[in-house]
Amino acid sequence: MTKIEVNGAVLAYDDLGAGTPVVLLHAGIADRRMWRGQVDALAARHRVLALDLRGYGESELPPAPFAHHDDVAGFLDALGVPRAALVGCSFGGKVAVDTALAHPDRVSALALFGAPVSGHEWSEETEQLWEDLVGDVDPEDFAATAAGEVRFWVVGPGRRTEDVDPELIRFTEEMDQRALAAELALSAVEVGELDPPAIDRLDELAVPVLVGTGVHDVADIRRLADRIAAEAPQGVRLADVPDAAHLAPLERPEPVNEALREFLP
Repeated sequence: MTKIEVNGAVLAYDDLGAGTPVVLLHAGIADRRMWRGQVDALAARHRVLALDLRGYGESELPPAPFAHHDDVAGFLDALGVPRAALVGCSFGGKVAVDTALAHPDRVSALALFGAPVSGHEWSEETEQLWEDLVGDVDPEDFAATAAGEVRFWVVGPGRRTEDVDPELIRFTEEMDQRALAAELALSAVEVGELDPPAIDRLDELAVPVLVGTGVHDVADIRRLADRIAAEAPQGVRLADVPDAAHLAPLERPEPVNEALREFLP
């Protein structure tokens, strides 16, 4: 683990391998550890930079306004990297898309797994599913909230908890409890959003875009993956990863790694 100052904050990251640079951006219920199945697999051909976004994992959160997409560009600046491919899962995919739109000269390709998009509104179906699977929990009870969020995202609506590797459940609940503490702290800081948001700007993505999700992810995410791939001029829709939900790179690293090796420049 290495730390570097970016836009006034000290961010933590892992730096392995050599070759064309690839930045890994984690889900909102996780941190850079979720890429444990990708780092070594990609480092054979790439310089792999797994970043903890500001406030998450081991990265700091100074009480100053910032934007995650500007931090990604600043991270590249701090390392002297002119351009990089961005691989994002869930919230990290949203940050990746926003970065590609805000700083198009810094991004060489996008690979998105289970990615929402800034400006996207969740369907009533998904809102109801959240109520059914997560329900009304005390937001300060991180253990209970993490258990509900992992049931929603990691297990997914079409599976039972016992259908999923218990070590994956344990690991993601532990990461999510840390992420929930991060989000509570982030709620007190002014976090800038892309303006205008990405949802109506997907046709501006001027780089190759690979879009995938798990077959057990929520329907909104799978529909959104279809839309991103259709509207991005160089979009490619990866077949849904079997036996995986929202965190496909963590749950099923082999097919994800194979797709990334074929796609990344």
